[in-house]
Amino acid sequence: MKPEITIRPCDYTDTNDRNAIGTLINAYIKDEMGGGIPLNPMQETQLAEALKQHPKTIVLMACIDETRCGMLVAFENFSTFTVCPMINIHDVIVLKEYRGNGIGRKLLEYAVNIARQRRCNRITLEVREDNIIAQRLYKTLGFHAPEPGMYYWRKYL
Repeated sequence: MKPEITIRPCDYTDTNDRNAIGTLINAYIKDEMGGGIPLNPMQETQLAEALKQHPKTIVLMACIDETRCGMLVAFENFSTFTVCPMINIHDVIVLKEYRGNGIGRKLLEYAVNIARQRRCNRITLEVREDNIIAQRLYKTLGFHAPEPGMYYWRKYL
């Protein structure tokens, strides 16, 4: 029997939610699909406040009982091509020991509902080309690579 999963917006007044943001991001960064350098303790502490202060942040918590086992971080943006708001999903995180329970799917479905309520015309996300498990999930929810294909580029400052 699968555990009962609750998805809800982050409560920035809840110390457990605020602490979970840094913990979950660091778990994701340390994961083979994250492949980065974990936040230092100061950054970990600052992250929740920075997300709270950003005017168009969406942070969703996935909980089983009192354990924050997953999180989705997204930002509302605006499409000049369609003259409509859109949402970009930046992070979908599920702690390794909780994977396979449908948490990622529930987080994404909740985000899709938010996008519909806000009258967004689309949701974008990025996924590593070697993250086949995530790609399978995204495809079952109607996500697909754009035509023509796009590249994700960056410049560090």
